[in-house]
Amino acid sequence: MTEITASLVKELREKTGAGMMDCKKALIGTEGEMEAAVDWLRKKGLAAAANKAGRVAADGLIGISVGDRQAAIVEVNAETDFVSRNEHFQAFVREVADMALAAGGDLDAVKASKAKSGRTVEEELTHLIATIGENMSLRRAAALAVERGCVASYVHAAQAPGLGRIGVLVALGGVDSSPALETLGKQLAMHVAAARPQAVSRADVDPQALERERRILSEQALASGKPPQIVEKMVEGRLGKFYEDVCLLEQTFVIDAERKVGAVLDAAGKELGGTITLEGFVRFALGEGIEKKSDDFASEVAKAAG
Repeated sequence: MTEITASLVKELREKTGAGMMDCKKALIGTEGEMEAAVDWLRKKGLAAAANKAGRVAADGLIGISVGDRQAAIVEVNAETDFVSRNEHFQAFVREVADMALAAGGDLDAVKASKAKSGRTVEEELTHLIATIGENMSLRRAAALAVERGCVASYVHAAQAPGLGRIGVLVALGGVDSSPALETLGKQLAMHVAAARPQAVSRADVDPQALERERRILSEQALASGKPPQIVEKMVEGRLGKFYEDVCLLEQTFVIDAERKVGAVLDAAGKELGGTITLEGFVRFALGEGIEKKSDDFASEVAKAAG
């Protein structure tokens, strides 16, 4: 039997990404045979993957892949921030982002795609759950493309190139791609990351969100005791502020804090000899909308310590 040394345990951990104690158990159970220990961990992890599925995965990484006049963005979740620094997890997110670019952002197509390992993306994800030991999920994907112009990207709080906690794509059309247009696109992507618009223009605002805002503003105005005709004018005036908050073209550009984004595009179009159109944007923030159970991980740590 091969001696189970600390260096052997470390080597197995680096191979698999599994925990130190699991690696030690695997080596003991396989009498120090490295490849057998890898298989032991995979089998143990695959058997336990279903148990992990109920745990909240709200951390992880946003990944972006950029092509010629197109780009894709994905969100792959894990349970803890620690996993986002794991090189195997990062490589998986990069590969999934590339697949999303090829699939035009179709999530089902991405999940069914074959990874470099020969497994489907869903199978590869199960394998990662086995080796890393946390619940994970490929939550969403999107893509933007233009026939003329560029699709710019920005990653905030980057862990590595193209990987971070907030990712943004911005599609600009109407003029040929150029360094100036790409710079503007990058600035707009940074703006979207900070300002969190909900729509490009008023026409794109979610009707339900607009109706909800109108109802709230109406109730506030009525409470002031004003007559109905005045209330209606008050509501329409306050809706203007709502549009400035949620519509990208009406937001104040964060780069200079003076002009509206629409005015910035108009000025840039004159310099580039055309009319720049904002074709769309996508903003993914890690874990947004996921109900987090902040005590889950802490309780597991406490159990392990006990």
